[in-house]
Amino acid sequence: MPKEIVKEQTTTTNLSIDSKDLSILALLQYNARITVKEISEKIHLSTTPVHERIKRMENDGIIKQYVTLLDHSKVKRGLMVICYVSLKAHSKNAGTKFINAINEMNEIIECYSISGEFDFMLKVVEENMDSYYNFHVNKLSQIENIGNVQSVFVMGVIKDTVQLVY
Repeated sequence: MPKEIVKEQTTTTNLSIDSKDLSILALLQYNARITVKEISEKIHLSTTPVHERIKRMENDGIIKQYVTLLDHSKVKRGLMVICYVSLKAHSKNAGTKFINAINEMNEIIECYSISGEFDFMLKVVEENMDSYYNFHVNKLSQIENIGNVQSVFVMGVIKDTVQLVY
């Protein structure tokens, strides 16, 4: 359950969201299966306006999608690796080819374009070290234009959340 219901006004890229919207978002982030009726009761607003607010935020792209979060280890993806990748060439075409290639790899669950020594940071999940080795050698390192890959193995997860609004 979210710790508190937010009381301030926020604007996101010219999209105005008020304290009721933020409260709805906080509840949906905690439990995407919560019903409109349950949200209505918690934020003291009738069901029709709650439903309309949710639909508006979906249409505006504030709510991108609803997902089910899994325990990686219970679905045989207990090894998490952060991969820092640098490319040899930095043209738009080279970057696009890299992005297209990694978007096809299910082992990569997150990818960020970053600044600094490396160009990208990947979050990779695999069953074990052998499967990661296979992924690294036979998939990731086979992508054209890869300059350097540094793998960092996650020893333990301290904080893991997707909540942006509290």
